[in-house]
Amino acid sequence: MSGFAGLMKHAVLSGGYLTALLTIAHLSMDTLTSMPMALLPVFQSRFGLTESAIALLVATLSFSASVTQPLFGALSDRFGRRSVAALGLILNAVLLSLVGIVPTIALMFVLFFMGGLGSGALHPAGASLVRAGTEHNKGLAVSLFSTGGTLGYALGPVIILYLISNQGLEAMPWLMIPGVLLGLLVYRLAPTHKPLPREERPRLFDIRIIWGPVGLLSVVGILSGLAFVTFNSAVPLWLVAKHQIAPDDPLIGWTLGAFSLAAALGGLGAATLSNRIDQRLLVSGTLLLAPIPMFWMFSVEPGSLPFYIAIILTGALVHANLPLLVVSAQNLAPNAMATASGMLMGFSTGIAGLLYIGIGRLQEMIGLVPATYLSYLAVIPAALLAFFVLSKFRSTSDHQKRKQDSACLCSISACMPLVSPRSMF
Repeated sequence: MSGFAGLMKHAVLSGGYLTALLTIAHLSMDTLTSMPMALLPVFQSRFGLTESAIALLVATLSFSASVTQPLFGALSDRFGRRSVAALGLILNAVLLSLVGIVPTIALMFVLFFMGGLGSGALHPAGASLVRAGTEHNKGLAVSLFSTGGTLGYALGPVIILYLISNQGLEAMPWLMIPGVLLGLLVYRLAPTHKPLPREERPRLFDIRIIWGPVGLLSVVGILSGLAFVTFNSAVPLWLVAKHQIAPDDPLIGWTLGAFSLAAALGGLGAATLSNRIDQRLLVSGTLLLAPIPMFWMFSVEPGSLPFYIAIILTGALVHANLPLLVVSAQNLAPNAMATASGMLMGFSTGIAGLLYIGIGRLQEMIGLVPATYLSYLAVIPAALLAFFVLSKFRSTSDHQKRKQDSACLCSISACMPLVSPRSMF
C-alpha cells in the first residue's frame, strides 16, 4: 500500500493517458448534468410546478453552467487548472445527484445553481489541461475530450429514467460516486502549471468583445440556442401532457438522447462541409431548414420512425451552425480568441437559457405547443443576421484559413451547448 501511495503521489499523466482521464471525467459530468432535463416532468408532478417555474429551473442551470465559463477559464489560469477542474467535478457530482431527493423547490434551485457551477468550472479548465498536456494532435485531444461530453449528454436521460423506473429517485445519490472519484484522480494525476504572469493574464471579461461582429454573432448563437433549450425543456413536458406518457417513461430519455447525438453529428457534418460550401450558406441554410422537422415532430406519433427522423433532423440542423460561428468569431477577434469562443459557446447558451423564462411564461398564457412554435421561429432572424454578419465582415483571407479551420471545427462541433451547454476555452 505504501508503494502504491508513493506512486500515486508522484504520478503525473500526460498525452493520451491524460486525455483519456479527462474525457472519462467529462463524460461522467455531462451524463449527470443532462439528467435534470429528463426529470422535468417528474419535478413538475412532485412539486406542482407551473411552466414558468420549470423555465426558471432550466435558466438557473443554464446560467450557472454556461455564462460562468469565461470567468472560470480566467480563474483556472490564475489559481491552477487542475484544482479548478477537480473541484468542479466533485461539486457537480455531489450536488446534482441530490436533486432526486431534495424536499423543497427552494433547495432544488440551490442545487441546480451550485451544481451548474461545477460544470462551468470543468469545461474551460479541462480543455486547457488537455491542450497543454498533449504535444502532438492537440486538436484531436480536445475533440476526444469534447466527444466525451457529447456522449454524456446523450446517455444521461436514458440512464436516469431507467434507474428511477427500477429503483426510484432515492437511488440517485449513488450517482455521485464516479464524479467524486474522478475528481480526486484529476487532482492527484493531472499536471500542474505555473500561473500566467500578471501582464499576460486574460481579463475576466472584455466588454469590447460585445461591440462589433463578434457581438452580433453572439446574438445568432442566442437565438439558435433558444430553440435548442426549448426542445430539451418543452418536449418532455409535451410528451407527458399531450400523449399521457409517464414522467419516467424511457421514451423521454431516448428522445433527448437521439436529439443530442444528432446535434453532435450535425456539427461534425457542417465542419466537414465547410471546406466545400460557403459558410454563410451553411449557417443560414441549416437554420432556415430547421423549423421544418421541428414542426413536423408535433404531428407524428411519439416513438415512431417518423418521430425519430424528425428529432434527428432537428438536432442536426439547429446545431450545425455552432462550430462555424465559433471559428468565424475567432477569425474576427484574433487577439481575443478565447473570449470570442466563450461568447459563442458559453455566454450565448446561458443567455438563451435565461430567455427561456419568457417562453415558460408564454406557455402558460397561450399553451405549450404554440409557445414552442414561436420559440422555434427564432432561428429565422438568426439565419438572416448570420448571413449579414458573415457577408459584411468576410475577410479576403477566409479562403486561405479554411483548411486551418477545419481541424478546429471538428473539435468544437463535438462540444454540445447545453443546458449546456459547454465552452472549452
